[in-house]
Amino acid sequence: MTPTIAAVLIAIVSYFIGSIPFGLLMTRWIKGVDLRTFGSGNIGATNTSRVLGKKWGTVVLLLDVGKGLLPTLLLWRVLGAELGASHAKVLSGTCAILGHVFPVWLGFRGGKGVATALGVAAVLAPWATLAAAGTFALVFFTTRIVSLGSVLGAAAFAGIQIFLLAPHWFNQNVWSLTAFSAVIPTLIIVWHRSNIQRLLRGEEQALSGPQPEPPTAAQ
Repeated sequence: MTPTIAAVLIAIVSYFIGSIPFGLLMTRWIKGVDLRTFGSGNIGATNTSRVLGKKWGTVVLLLDVGKGLLPTLLLWRVLGAELGASHAKVLSGTCAILGHVFPVWLGFRGGKGVATALGVAAVLAPWATLAAAGTFALVFFTTRIVSLGSVLGAAAFAGIQIFLLAPHWFNQNVWSLTAFSAVIPTLIIVWHRSNIQRLLRGEEQALSGPQPEPPTAAQ
């Protein structure tokens, strides 16, 4: 297998794994409703929690993390020997995130990629991921606003990981991780731009507190 073919296969398989809309499937299975028509309209774990409760939201969170973590951790072993482990992992993880954000099944309109990116980052950069998770936890438990924790966690990951890679940002085996560490957190922040606008207006919804009952399939 040539490196080009290996790269294409890794990209395609990772994308389709990442594109599985677990939140949407779970709410249809349990409540018979379309998650995109309730709450924020997002297909991720936070909106799932609003519709199905925190237990099922946690299940979706773990599944979304897993669809980033498992391809990044395992797929390169099967298909990526010709690419080198570091670049193959970055390619796989990036495509899994893009699959979640732009799933072909949903007209390329998916979630914001935070949970899937967490799974990818845990493989690629565990120390920066730990710092980002700590930042998210501190912000979330202080404000109960998931989007604010996600944005600040993404920024923390980028800053810490780029610092840890210095001054070898463009070395042969590191440049793809450098690019990932700068580009993906930036995109996550951009994908949260509507949340940021609501935060600035003081209108962003906290996760805690009573939520309106979602419609059922019969309504």
